[in-house]
Amino acid sequence: MKHLRNIIVAAAVCMLCFTATANAQFAATGTTTLSLTVASEAALRIDSPTTALTTATTVFDNYTGTTNFTYKIRSTKTGGSGTITAALTTPFGSGGPVLPSGSTDLQFTCVVSSPGTGCTSAQRVNIVDAGTVATFGTDAHSARAGNSGSVAWTLVNDPVYETGTHTATVTFTVSAT
Repeated sequence: MKHLRNIIVAAAVCMLCFTATANAQFAATGTTTLSLTVASEAALRIDSPTTALTTATTVFDNYTGTTNFTYKIRSTKTGGSGTITAALTTPFGSGGPVLPSGSTDLQFTCVVSSPGTGCTSAQRVNIVDAGTVATFGTDAHSARAGNSGSVAWTLVNDPVYETGTHTATVTFTVSAT
């Protein structure tokens, strides 16, 4: 009987311990620790969704036009990098410019605000080759509202093109690691 009484007393003491601990969680104030893991990220907005390629004269000068964009980027603090590229994803239709692999008829130059580094020479774009618009190094950070850039296009004015309107789609891609 004495042994049973000791077990009952021990059980009652344990219940009081758990009850005291549970009640101790309630107070007038409390705290928590917020934990955040920030990853590399990249995004862009094309500010010129339609870029008209025009010529200054009618005497076979090259066609030119400018596409403006805004980018946001955050690259990894150690070993990070990033790029913006432009690729011809839908070629000009029948009768328009034909841009096979290796063609240099459609090229661009670019201007990109810091932290990006714009292309240092004309980049070609055709059905296979994408051009590099910008590169980013380790620990690159754009402004909260984004940073600006532009691509200045040049298309050879070949007499073989048929008259009329011809369109092609260029897809810009941004990435960061």
